[in-house]
Amino acid sequence: MRAGDRWVAVGFLLFAIWLYHDLWADLDHAYLASAGQDQNMWEWFFDATADAVRDLRDPLISDLQNHPLGVNMMANTAMLGLGVPLTPVTLLFGPTSTWALVLTGGLAASAFAWYRLFIRHLVRHRAAAVIAGGFCGFAPPIVAHGNAHPNFVVLFVIPPIIGAVIRLWRDERPVRNGIVLGLLIAFQIFIGEEPLVFAATGLVVFGFAYALARPEAARAAARPLGTGLLIAAAVSFALVAYPLWVQFFGPQHYSSLEHESGNDLAAFTAYASDSLAGDRSGAAALSEGPTEENAFFGWPLMILTGFLVVWLRREVVARAATITALVAALLSLGLRIVVDHEKTGIPGPWQLVNKLPLFESILESRYAMVCVPAIAVLLAMATDRVLASVRDRPVTERELPVRLIWAGVLTMALLPIAPTPLDVVDRRPVPAFFADGRWRPYVDHGSVVVVPLPSVVEASALHWQSVADLGFPLAEGYFVGPWGPDRVGVYGADYSPTSALLGRVASEGKVPEITDDQRREAREDLARWRADVVVLPRHPHGAELAGTLTALLGPGQRVADVQVWDVRPLVAAARAG
Repeated sequence: MRAGDRWVAVGFLLFAIWLYHDLWADLDHAYLASAGQDQNMWEWFFDATADAVRDLRDPLISDLQNHPLGVNMMANTAMLGLGVPLTPVTLLFGPTSTWALVLTGGLAASAFAWYRLFIRHLVRHRAAAVIAGGFCGFAPPIVAHGNAHPNFVVLFVIPPIIGAVIRLWRDERPVRNGIVLGLLIAFQIFIGEEPLVFAATGLVVFGFAYALARPEAARAAARPLGTGLLIAAAVSFALVAYPLWVQFFGPQHYSSLEHESGNDLAAFTAYASDSLAGDRSGAAALSEGPTEENAFFGWPLMILTGFLVVWLRREVVARAATITALVAALLSLGLRIVVDHEKTGIPGPWQLVNKLPLFESILESRYAMVCVPAIAVLLAMATDRVLASVRDRPVTERELPVRLIWAGVLTMALLPIAPTPLDVVDRRPVPAFFADGRWRPYVDHGSVVVVPLPSVVEASALHWQSVADLGFPLAEGYFVGPWGPDRVGVYGADYSPTSALLGRVASEGKVPEITDDQRREAREDLARWRADVVVLPRHPHGAELAGTLTALLGPGQRVADVQVWDVRPLVAAARAG
């Protein structure tokens, strides 16, 4: 690696550290403000993976949540491709350190990987590649996911995949590059399958557009490209066949994960929450949340992109990138097109693919992320053309304004969408019952039932379990698993009458009239969870929850800063009966 490349890498890393500096400043207590419950979930993934590796268990399945049925880690975004090699970090410094490292390193490494792709295959000037690589690594959709979704931040494998395809197109060692491509695809599957589907879709669209413009080149590339792709498929399948079998047919697999969330067309010209010109209230009105701001590029960049499309229209690569961005943007609009909150009733192109395998589990609004590298291609090519116009000539008074004007144009387009440091809040305190090991006398080999049960609404119990060194499994939890006879994917465990009852009390703050049927259902649920103890930590409606639990299970007792119900006798009686 040349010295210039090293400085680029350092620059990207320092910028990523700056974005997460509040998280790094207090790993014990800082929690990303826009993460919802996802930081708890991801840290649990890293911790459960490290625990399995340390004890030489299968990391593809874990029963530490949703006990005893467990969680299909391959069917979740567990990122085993990073969780496994980062096991020493997790075991030595804790899962929050791994979480921060993956997010920070993911942003920097992805930006640098795109930079390397552009400098090797697209442009001659380093400045052009830096601008394009930085945009790919820190664009608003990427940073939005940087609050909670590392699988859409860690994208450093995607550019080498594209690079391998380019080399196959050029007939450069089809066998060798086919093997490399297969290894890269397998690695990406263990990091994030959804970004791989997006990348594949973008490559197919780009490839068709390029081939239509250069049919002779396409015919010449057909054989080496086909050979390499077949080899890549064989290599990757050999490596991921069993994990994919576990994902689609193993314990706790699900058939599909249904979404219906297209982008509002107005989002493409709006500013993301974490951008310099960001408007949180405006962005919230145009997205599903701060982590799903997938199309927030701002008016200046959209205007500049339109100008670049016209300016570079004679360049085949630019035309193919434009078509790719257009197709991705249209797909991201979902089943029905919405414009500035108004439902037009116009069917979106997503209707053509939403029932296809894999596509039925994808959040369609995320397809706008494919626009990021497509726009970066246009930015890189335009910057390279401007710099090339004055290459090898002295800078005259006539030439200098050209570069200054272009620098000003880029500043006006990119500065408003530049990311700002991500906000953090104080993490919910860990009850002393878990932090000090006082749970141990109450747990034999069964699960701990934290009330209300961990779910997409509140999943702090996953963090408390990690603080307790994963010494016990949890009933239910926050993950993706099957629901109902059709095994449709849902966020959380399958329906449980008792957890639903306690959830209503937690949200409404009212003690219901408990019936004998509900007491029977509670005993059955506890037996199904193989529960040892029910734990009620501090809660705004703690008195109402305690009253409900007492009516269901009898009186509990206070231990440290929680109330507990030792249910081992009840479970033993229910299982015996």
